[in-house]
Amino acid sequence: MRLAIVGTRGIPNNYGGFETLAEYLVEYLAHGLEITVYCSSSDMDSSITSYKGAKLKYIPVTSHGAKGIIYDSISLIKAMYSADRVLFLGFGGGFMMPFLTRKQKDKLIINIGGLDWKRNKWSALAQKVIKKAEALLIRNSNKIISDNIGIQQYISSEYGKRSTLIAYGGDQALHQPITNEAIKNYPFLKEPYAFTVTRIQRDNNIDMILESFMEQDSMPLVIVGNWNNSDYGKETKQKFFGKKNLIILDAIYDRVKLDTLRSNCSLYIHGHSAGGTNPSLAEAMFLGLPVFAFASGYNEYTTDGRAMYFKDAKELAAMVNSCRSMPLKKMGASLKEFADANYRWKHIANQYKNVVLS
Repeated sequence: MRLAIVGTRGIPNNYGGFETLAEYLVEYLAHGLEITVYCSSSDMDSSITSYKGAKLKYIPVTSHGAKGIIYDSISLIKAMYSADRVLFLGFGGGFMMPFLTRKQKDKLIINIGGLDWKRNKWSALAQKVIKKAEALLIRNSNKIISDNIGIQQYISSEYGKRSTLIAYGGDQALHQPITNEAIKNYPFLKEPYAFTVTRIQRDNNIDMILESFMEQDSMPLVIVGNWNNSDYGKETKQKFFGKKNLIILDAIYDRVKLDTLRSNCSLYIHGHSAGGTNPSLAEAMFLGLPVFAFASGYNEYTTDGRAMYFKDAKELAAMVNSCRSMPLKKMGASLKEFADANYRWKHIANQYKNVVLS
């Protein structure tokens, strides 16, 4: 069986959720399937032609911004002519659906992730374009995967389509001990702190979280993100850098360093609002961290209602101020228990294999 994975920036991964998914599908399934992953030569090192048993094919277009739709569309069409099954991740290939034959559509398996059209980083026009692409993709597909019950319900109510629920993995996150070198580089490790790692975009409620920690005295917030990748990120960093209770760090792609910071925090803060199962939340749960999450509906599904939830900065500040009286260790252990049972990549990869072979 020849499987093509389309819609990611590419692998090896140091970027985001779909890339992590692609990498672990390759790790667990490449011994039994002939897998090709389509990658952007504008965003990735195109000299790498294979990875963990998968072939890498490159498209000379960036996967970012509006050009990402072009990148996804070219990748999808090429994959259709060389693969038995095509796993498409995201929404960007939607506009190609009217041009595919019924036989080609039957090859397709899609996972839209979250509701990208709801992200307020996009203009009103871009949101309409993304929503249209999503609609074309879902209405013309027979094999659909949802990574969250909320997304599954949305696809059913919005489009009248059934989808298979397959969660996202979190067991790539590993607890790391605090070393003397780590304390030297990050002195805050000696005291209690809250932590979040996130893409710096408005729909992740960055301002809300930062403002809430300036309004409480219980512990500082360490926030890691790609501040320099957008005007919003640069402006937000400049606005909040050096403020009370805030420790702002640039993106960390070294897995051991990142896991050292998050696995030793007292509290994990999750602000994502746009839907789907977010990778950083699944990882935090797998590390057994107590979680305060934005009340999006989707986050409640991901955490099985075992975390604490906030709606605004004032509510989050009050929760953090009173957190020392909460059973945080018990919350973390409960979230870890749920993640152990639901967010392991080996099990998830086998579920994808069943869909591919069906």
